[in-house]
Amino acid sequence: MRPDVRVLALVPYPLERAPGQRFRMEQWAPRLRSEGVEVEFAPLLSAADFETLYERGRVPRKVLAVVRGYRTRLRQLESLRTFDVAYIYREAAFLGPAWVERLVARRCPIVFDFDDAIYLPATSAANRPARFAKRRGKTAAICRVAQVVTVGNEVLAAFARRHAPRVEVIPTTMDTDVYRVTVRDANPRPVVGWTGSPTTAGYLQSLAPALRRLRERLDFELRVIGAVVAIDGIDVTSVPWRAESEAEDLRPIDVGLMPLTDDDWARGKCAAKALQYMALGIPPVVSPVGVNATVVRDGVNGFHAQTDADWVGRIAELLGAPALRARLGAAARRTVEEGYSAQVQVPRLAEVLRRAAGAAGP
Repeated sequence: MRPDVRVLALVPYPLERAPGQRFRMEQWAPRLRSEGVEVEFAPLLSAADFETLYERGRVPRKVLAVVRGYRTRLRQLESLRTFDVAYIYREAAFLGPAWVERLVARRCPIVFDFDDAIYLPATSAANRPARFAKRRGKTAAICRVAQVVTVGNEVLAAFARRHAPRVEVIPTTMDTDVYRVTVRDANPRPVVGWTGSPTTAGYLQSLAPALRRLRERLDFELRVIGAVVAIDGIDVTSVPWRAESEAEDLRPIDVGLMPLTDDDWARGKCAAKALQYMALGIPPVVSPVGVNATVVRDGVNGFHAQTDADWVGRIAELLGAPALRARLGAAARRTVEEGYSAQVQVPRLAEVLRRAAGAAGP
């Protein structure tokens, strides 16, 4: 039976490689099928080109990767008329103005989704030379040609509403069937954890002084998933990120960390790290920046920390009190179940896609 709505997801990255893309449409697609919405993914980059693009140097290979990506994207656009909606995550192509997105809009209604402050002039450290080819007004231009813009939080929505006729806030979610709370034995010594990537590891490094002060008070292990981090005086266990074991690799953590700087880019983040911990019943300690301050309620389902003294005190309090960890962890899990689960948000997204396709009327 033909689905109610067929969606071509024009995503930048190969599947199962980029956190934002995974926690948004990749995670939602199987559940959308049960809502009558069929999603077909069209990545811009191959797995090999993705790896090349985020290495330092190798400029000729990166140029070839971008050229191949554009060729791939243009071939994908030939099939657009057979779909009801084009879903664009972040951008349809990396460099230059929004000409690819304008081509898409001529053939198919667009639902444009972003979960970072991509309208700011940010470029990964590995690709600083390409900064000149990034168009600062591109995100606004895509908003203007989209039927609907979906964003991860109100900070991003405030920007989108200046340019788009319709904006919906659909938060980043966790699949609570995968992220389940399980009973485990107590760790031989407490484990403080962080998950991320090499590009975000600087946030964790900013806690080095606080973690060293904490180590003077009590023994603990720092578990880092997705990056290699070294902090003098701290016993760090680095675990490579793996899609198939992501939740299991987080389970040994007693307290999850999400430090951020208080700037425009960080305010646009969608609290994904905190939500991962919370879905597993792990109490988070977070910088109360942007949506972190909304998702994590201080003393209810986690703790806020701003100064080094806050970080030391809050982590030590949780590590020293198993009952407190259990209480806040249970509240954290309820928070995810009630508002930040794929199960709750996917029906909302299905309705957005149906309306964009014209299947549900005005």
